[in-house]
Amino acid sequence: MPNLKEAAALLARANDVTLLGHVRPDADALGSALALGRALQLRGVEVRVSVGEPEEMPETLRSLDVGGLYVPASELPESEQLLVALDTPTPGRLGKLAPRVDAVRAAGGDVLVIDHHASNVYFGTTHVVDDTAEATAVLVFALLEELGTEIDEPIARCLYAGLVTDTSGFRRARPSTHLMAAKLLEAGVDPDKVVREIVDDHPFAWLPMLSDVLAGARLEPDEARGFGLAHAVVTLDAARSVRAEEVEAVIDVIRSTREAGVAVVLKEAEPIGPRQRWTVSLRSAGGVDVSAAAGELGGGGHRQAAGCTAEGTADEVLGKLREALARAPLL
Repeated sequence: MPNLKEAAALLARANDVTLLGHVRPDADALGSALALGRALQLRGVEVRVSVGEPEEMPETLRSLDVGGLYVPASELPESEQLLVALDTPTPGRLGKLAPRVDAVRAAGGDVLVIDHHASNVYFGTTHVVDDTAEATAVLVFALLEELGTEIDEPIARCLYAGLVTDTSGFRRARPSTHLMAAKLLEAGVDPDKVVREIVDDHPFAWLPMLSDVLAGARLEPDEARGFGLAHAVVTLDAARSVRAEEVEAVIDVIRSTREAGVAVVLKEAEPIGPRQRWTVSLRSAGGVDVSAAAGELGGGGHRQAAGCTAEGTADEVLGKLREALARAPLL
């Protein structure tokens, strides 16, 4: 594991730490941050966990924060001795908190990056980066073992949440990762409860929203290098009645399309200027590297799961994505 001992030594001597996940965090980003944060808190360290946006923790992930570690970005102190960025390949993915990276480094502090994205640009002073790991939670688990941390149920629950979501319910998990999951279950995790709260639980309002979005979904069988492209658009109006988690879940429906090797969902964001702004989720069934396509639009991610932000009309953004997918490498 790259730099595991160095990272563990850095954490072992820390007494004030801020842990950041990427904007619009998923279970791997926040679960990993909260697991490591709790382990440090139990050692007597002053700990804060935050993200650039949104201000409030996603409702589906709130049960993971047993120690009350989450702090809205607007309430963070001006600086910290050690900044830890988790599941974040570039400073830009930290959103409005990105300047803290340069600020900590300029003050002579340490920035530890823990991540499993192939697109990581190594923006810290110490790195635990391994793109063969299925989730950042895998790397945090290894780091906690290096620290000699006893994995209690809250820590295990946070790590399990990241693991089960980033492996698509263990469909993309190696034998060693299944063994890790077994250790988390032995620590007391209730897998049914975790998955129900984070993945399966939706309010009724999700159904009419999904109906409206799916009515506009389209299949283009010749796109994405012949593997087929299925795409849908979630407008601000369609999303107003549901939480951000429900909007993020749309991609899991679109990617189930048998005839499409690539699924794309455009989610309209509040505009900053005169042009429409979209966050884009891309998924590949295994034929096309969608991280390369996302990278052309300034984003990144994994070969089979990536994202980006783009401006313009939905048709303009889809046009750019078609062109990028036509150039994307095959897997």
